[in-house]
Order: sequence, then C-alpha cells, then structure tokens
Amino acid sequence: MPLRLDIKIKLTSRSDRVKSVDLHPTEPWMLVSLYVGNVHIWNHENQTLLKTLEVCDLPVRASRFVPRKNWIVTGSDDMNIRVYNYNTLERVHSFDAHTDYIRSLAVHPSQPLLLSSSDDMLIKLWNWDKKWECVQVFEGHSHYVMQIVINPKDNNQFASASLDRTIKVWSLGSSSPNFTLEGHEKGVNCLDYYSGGDKPYLISGADDCLAKIWDYQTKTCVQTLEGHSQNIGCVAFHPELPLIITGSEDGTVKLWHVNTYRFQKTLNYSMERVWCCAVMKGSNNVAFGYDEGSIMVKFGREEPAMSMDANGKFIWAKHSEIQQANLKALSSSDIKDGERLQLSVKDLGSCEIYPQTLKHNSNGRFVVVCGDGEYIIYTAMALRNKNYGPALEFIWGNDSSEYAVRENNTSVKLYKNFKEQRSFKPDFGAEGIFAGHLLGVKTSQGLAFYSWENLDLVRRIDINAKNVFWSDNGDLCCITTENSFFILRYDQTKVDESKENPELITEDGITDVFSEDINEFEESVRTGLWVGDCFIYTNSVNRLNYYVGGEIVTVAHLDRTLYILGYIPNDNRLYLGDKELTIVSYSLLLSVLEYQTAVMRQDFETADKVLPSIPKEQRTRVAHFLEKQGFKEQAMAVTADPEHKFELALNLGNMGIALQLAEEAQAEQKWKQLADLATRKCNFKLAQECLNKARDFGGLLLLATSAGNGNMVKQLAKNAAAEGKINVAFLSNFVTGNKAECLQLLIEAGRLPEAAFFARTYVPSQASSVVALWKAQLGESNKKAAESLADPVKYDNLFPGLAASFGAEKFLEKTAKTLPASQYPFQPRPEERNVTEEMAGFQDVEEDVKFEQEDGDTEDDEVEPEVVEAAAAVAVEEPAAEVQAAPEAEVVSEPDVEAEQLVVETPPAVSQEEEATPTPPSKEDEVDEQQQQVSNQVALDDYDVENS
Repeated sequence: MPLRLDIKIKLTSRSDRVKSVDLHPTEPWMLVSLYVGNVHIWNHENQTLLKTLEVCDLPVRASRFVPRKNWIVTGSDDMNIRVYNYNTLERVHSFDAHTDYIRSLAVHPSQPLLLSSSDDMLIKLWNWDKKWECVQVFEGHSHYVMQIVINPKDNNQFASASLDRTIKVWSLGSSSPNFTLEGHEKGVNCLDYYSGGDKPYLISGADDCLAKIWDYQTKTCVQTLEGHSQNIGCVAFHPELPLIITGSEDGTVKLWHVNTYRFQKTLNYSMERVWCCAVMKGSNNVAFGYDEGSIMVKFGREEPAMSMDANGKFIWAKHSEIQQANLKALSSSDIKDGERLQLSVKDLGSCEIYPQTLKHNSNGRFVVVCGDGEYIIYTAMALRNKNYGPALEFIWGNDSSEYAVRENNTSVKLYKNFKEQRSFKPDFGAEGIFAGHLLGVKTSQGLAFYSWENLDLVRRIDINAKNVFWSDNGDLCCITTENSFFILRYDQTKVDESKENPELITEDGITDVFSEDINEFEESVRTGLWVGDCFIYTNSVNRLNYYVGGEIVTVAHLDRTLYILGYIPNDNRLYLGDKELTIVSYSLLLSVLEYQTAVMRQDFETADKVLPSIPKEQRTRVAHFLEKQGFKEQAMAVTADPEHKFELALNLGNMGIALQLAEEAQAEQKWKQLADLATRKCNFKLAQECLNKARDFGGLLLLATSAGNGNMVKQLAKNAAAEGKINVAFLSNFVTGNKAECLQLLIEAGRLPEAAFFARTYVPSQASSVVALWKAQLGESNKKAAESLADPVKYDNLFPGLAASFGAEKFLEKTAKTLPASQYPFQPRPEERNVTEEMAGFQDVEEDVKFEQEDGDTEDDEVEPEVVEAAAAVAVEEPAAEVQAAPEAEVVSEPDVEAEQLVVETPPAVSQEEEATPTPPSKEDEVDEQQQQVSNQVALDDYDVENS
C-alpha cells in the first residue's frame, strides 16, 4: 500500500524562470535565483519577499547560503562568482571563476571551501580564507558539468553529473576522478547522495527521462525509476522521510519509496517545467523551482514516532531504526525543567516498514509501528514480531489486548488477543479513528462514537475533529479541531438507561450522553493527555498548559515545538519529545492535580486529605484556582501569599485578617484599601485609624466633614500643614473658620496673588500687608506691573466700602458661634443675611472702625516679619504683562461674609418659638447666600490639592 503522506503547500511565488533554490538551516528562508539575473529571499512562514538582489543581466544558474558567514554565493552566465552579505545586501567579493557559464555551486559543510562547475567542463575548488584562491582544478569530463554534490557521509568526497552521460566521483586531494558511473543513454543533469542509514547510494537524473540509483561502493546501478515523459531536471533523497523526489520538464514531481522504489504520488502544480529542488536535514520542507516561479511544500508529519510507557521507558524510530531508552538510569538531580535528558540509547533493530506512528499499549508490553499502509506489533523489550497486517491507522483499546485498525476509508476492524473479533463499515465512511473510552470514527459528516463491546452507535457529533483525548475514568473527553478544543462530560448512566428504553436512541445516538455544559477554548492543541480531571496539552504557540475546571494554567513557555509523551506520577514530572528525538521534562505536582480534581468533583474531604502533601510554594497557585471556582474562604485559608490573602480578606469583608496583614506589611496602599472596607462596613473608628497610618489626609477630611467632627478637622489642619499638604490644610482651616491660618498657608506657599484676593474678601485688615508682599515678589520679574498694584490703605478711594468691610470683619469675629449640625435647617443662608444692617449700633465694631480710620494699619494686623521673609523667598515668576491700575479693577463694594460648614456666624439669638418655625428669607439673607456661593467657589476651585 502507498506511503501515507500529508502534503501541505507553505509558499507559492510567481516569477520568471527559477534556475536554483536553497533553504537556510536556521531561518525560515528560501533562496531563489532567476534566469533574468536576480536573486530573491522569501520567508516561507509568512509568505513574504524579504530581500532582492540584482546580480547581473544574465541568468544566475546557481546560488547557495553560507550560514556561518551570513553570505549568499552566486554563479552566473557572466562567468563570475559573487559573494553577498544577506543581512546588509553588501557585495563582499566578486571574481572571474570560469571561461563559460557557471552551472552549479557546492559549499563544504565545515571547511572554508566552495566547489563550482561550469560549461568549460572544469570543476574548481576555492578557499575564501585565502582571498578566494583557486586551490584545485578537477578535469575529466568531456561535456558541460551540470551539478556537483558533496557526500554527506564523507565530506572529502563529491560527485559530478555531466552531459557526457557519466557521473564521476572525486576526492578533494586528487585532480582526477576516483571512478566513473556509466549507464544513462543521454546527458546527466542532476544527482544527490543518500544521507540516511548505511546504504552507500546516490541517485542521478538524465535527459533519457530516467532516474537511476547507484551503489557507489560496488559501482553498480541498483534500480532504475521510470515514469517521466521528459528530461529529468532535479533529483533528491528526502533527509527525513523514506522518499525519493524527481522533477522533470514534463511539469511533474514524482515521489518514490526509498526502500521499495515503488511509485507513491505525482505532484503537478501547473507551473510548467521543473528545474531544481532543495531539501534540508531536520525538516520536512521541500522547495521546487519552475518556469513560472517557485513553490515550497511540507511532506509528512513533524511529530516524531515516539512513545513512553507508564514506567518511563522510551522507544522511538530513527528512520527505520528502532531505539530504546530508560529513565531509571537517571537520578532526580539529573532532571531539570526544560533541559535535555542525557539518556543512554539502546538499538533494538531495524523495522521492516518505515514508521510513521509508534505507540505502546496500556500495560507497556507491546508496541505497534504503523506506516507504509501496514502495521506491525512488536514486544517492547526485544522487538519480536507478534502480529502484522494492512492498516492506514492503528489504535489501542483501553484493554491492553484490544486494538482497532482502519484498513481503508470505509471499514474498521477490531482485534482482541491478536485475533479479529468483528469489523464494520461506519455510516458516512471512515476517514480516521481515535482511541479512548469509546471508539471514535471521523466521517465525512463529523465524528461518531461507538461502543468497543458491540459497536453500537453512542453519539454522532457534527464537528471536524482533529484528535480526541479521554480521561482515565472515561468521564471527560476533549475533542480538538484545527483552531479550538472542546471539553465534554460523558454520562455512562444515559447509555445504561437507553438499553432499557430504546426510545431514547435517535439516528444520531443517545441525545444526552454528553452534557450540555460544554467548555470551548480558542486554542490549537498539538498533543495532550489527561491526569485525573486535568487536561495537559501543548498548543500551536509552543506553550505547555493544562485545563482544569474551566480554567487554563500555563506551566511553561517552550522554546521549540514539543510533543507530550507521558506523565509519571511518582516523579511528579511530565515528559516531552521533539522531532530531533530529544527528551525534556517539566515538573507538575501530582498532589496539585489531585487536589484540583477533587475540588472539581466537589469532594472536599479528599481535597483536605491531599492538601498537606502540597508544598507551600505551590499553595498560592492552588488558592488562585479555588478563587476562580468561587471558593474564596478556602482560598484564603490555603494561600501562602500575603498579598493574595489580603485581597481575599477584602473581598470577603474580613476586617480582622485584613488588619493583621496590613499591620505586618505597613504598606500605605493596604491601609487605604482597609480604610475603604471599614468605611463601607461603617466602622469609622477603624477607618480613621487606617487613614491616619496611610497619611491619607484627603480621606480624613472627607470622613471628618461627613461626621461633623470639628475637633478632628482642626487637628487634621495642623497635621496636614506639618506634612506639607497645603491644600488639605487650607480646606480644613477654611471649614473651621480659621481664616488667618488660611491666609498664612497661602503666603508660605508663595501664592501671594491668591493670598491678596483672599485677604480682600475674608480678612480685609490684612490686605495691605499681603499686597506689600505681592509687590515685592512681582517686582523681581516685572517692576512696572508691581508699581501698578494699589495698597488698599494708601489708596482707600480706589476701594469703596473698605471701611465697612473692616467693620464686618470685626462684627463677624465677635458674633461667631458654633452650632450643632441639627440647627442647620433653621439658620438663615449666608446670601439671605445683610451684615451691614446686623452690625448697626454694634458699639465694639464702630469704635474699632473709627480707630483704624485714624491710625491706618495697626501693629496687630500686620503679618509676622518672619512670614514676610519666607514669602519673599518664595518668588514665583509672574508673566511680564502689565497690570492695570487699581481704579480699573473690580472691587467688592459690600463686605463679604464667611460661611462655614462647621462654624456658623449667626445673628443675635432667637426664641424657641422662632427656632421651631423657619422664617421666610429676607433680602439680607439672599445677599448672604450669594456670598456663601462665592466663598465656596474660592475654596474648592482655586486651591488644587495636588499642586500646592
């Protein structure tokens, strides 16, 4: 049967005729040289053209990467070899190499050597460490030398193909050929060495439409491949798969089996003649060059044929060779997360077929190899053949002696103890089969599950499944597609009920056998396995994750593509392999997985028993899992992270634990968070304590004013001023009626213009001294503007009503009275008061006003000298714009009245009857209310808390 191949196009580019292609070993780059003289570098991962080189006006027939030098080497029909740096595109070197067209180039894998062949019938060896000196010339061909290839098994040997109908094999130390292979009837265009196994083979393609396999030790032709109708332009042995590739001018690429030489497949991409191809060790990618462009395809699977049993024994296929390794030879100190395991490898022998998949059965006694349309069951220890047969796919059953095979696209057979038990043809065909608690069959209509016992249809699901994974107890099932995966819960009781009540079975099986609560995740799963109720998997972006309870946890970010092999509970480690057949391991505690599984099953008794076995460093991860499942109380008890515990305590409203953690941490942010919680819980004493420790003066102000606690506000004013929180201190003094301190704060902060307007409005007796400070400050930057400022005392004619405002200030000071908040509704609003009328006949005020008019500013009204010096030192640069003279400024003709939240200045006391019945507002009250609005606006808008 034909080799099972998955072929995927990775890149297609249309261009002029392509004469050569090459692949970079570490970057996703394809090098293409064109008949028109250009060279292109394509990124085959994202299908973009990275770089273009205009080499010459004639065909470039050969180009090669030199990765260790970051070079591209080209050979063209102008007979020159050119060297470019592929990062900078700078030409490093150029020289005349031959006297005719250059046909082929070959780079030595380790030495600084380059081979070139030409239509001048010569092969030349160049050494770039010797300034590209020609160190040897190889003569012997009598026609164009079309291609040269270095032997990958002996780098001192190379072979050449010529239109003189011969293949010659050379050694670098000799200018004459070692021997000549003859057998083609026409010119030989291409050749390649076989790099796998022990076969000393090379292949050649010629104008006689034939490809021949040669044994270069016995110098004989071992096989001739016939099938092309035109000249063969390129041949290759695939380095990873058992494939021979031939390309022809008939426009087709043909694939042949490397062991049986049987024809496998024809590829035709309708791009006219095939001129060249390129393969690379370690990759399944193959590049082809055509008349109309280039194309890259990927053959087979990247996933290696590897398997691990429950005891830590690995077995894998390296080409057709089967090898074994055992973890028991390693100590636990030798195993580190993400590092390659240094395993001792044992050769078990060669397999009769090319392994594409390899898998242990459940007890590890047998291993199956599937490939080439056949399967062979071996004993795992000695590789003895137990059974074989035709199969496109093979899966083991849950019973170690049971398995199923898919022979073709229509039928599936079940075996037990190596004997066929039954076979059936699923409805809608069989495009794939999946192992597990139920036998899964991929059909043209979706995915169908059958019972292993009697092959009854259990359920049909409309989904294009890529793989199916079952948990050990059969309760959970993961179905993966190309771009997502689904977690379903299987209910065996529904199957039992359907046996007693056949009416529950529809044409799509048992309806409720899978729960309706389906978890879907937009991730592409590469490989996976279940451990309890946890699904561990690798995804397309190389992350190692596990799913449990609707949540996904990332275990590690992988640096390359890895495939899960198995999990060993005793080691608490997960093992993975890559395509290079190297094994790595990651720690994944079984106790954590068991705990999470018990929580998901709501078996908290088991969870409590498992918890002590979980290390402390892992408990925070468990706590996060519990929190996401809604078990916050348990999470707070489990977590070992104080930060996480504090957050949980806040969420649960547990102020005792939160207070204890805040005292241990002594972090400002924690005190603020706890204060918020205490406020929500109406524990204002604790809220005040937390705000004090957090030095949150804004929060304290809000708390104090909301509670009407005047003493607290006064104390806050002092504390805020001491801490430099000027705006909070200002507001605190303002609401308690301490206008003098408010003015002092503005002066100390250097905000003299605001201080002057504040004094004119609330403390007119201090206006003159503040204006003096303002003039001194402004004079340093704009003397003319400073001179234009008018002193209210010296220019009282410019300030109408100044004397009355002095009286109002004294009157309000004398009559200020603190009232409880309960009296607020019965007091006239500030805008409703007329202070001028209220202070009429008030003797103390009249005398003070008279005294001030005679003597001007008194000594008591002046600002302290040290404050003047401090304010003068804080010189804020003012704009140099001219200031209008005082007569043009708008002044307040009526004295402003102070209105506070905690201190209320009241008119003479009223009787109880008058208190009980609010009086309608008077004209004076309306004026007072307007003044209150002005004062509040000044307090709230002008004094920004953050910029003090």
